[in-house]
Amino acid sequence: MRGIVDYEATPPCLRCSGDEDRATQGRRRRAITCAQRSDRDVVVDLSDLRFADTSLVLDLAMLARRLRQRDRMLRLRDAQPQVRTLIERVGLDRIPGVAVDLPPFPA
Repeated sequence: MRGIVDYEATPPCLRCSGDEDRATQGRRRRAITCAQRSDRDVVVDLSDLRFADTSLVLDLAMLARRLRQRDRMLRLRDAQPQVRTLIERVGLDRIPGVAVDLPPFPA
């Protein structure tokens, strides 16, 4: 069964899907722990994530911190508008070690 957050080592990628909140936090731990060990930058594919709360954003911030300690980056990619808004409100996009590949909001 595919988890809500899965990790693929080659290339290093966390894939987030569905609805991610505090109730599903335990199900993402293994994937995030594996990502922490990456010897390269880790991409976070957010394209299939419909909803997230701050618990996911905080976990990603902690992952970015641990990767940065090893001179690695966390690269956020393809967030849905509601997830992108959360990322920006919480400030994950401004944390050192986080790169954002998100298209601009439509005018």
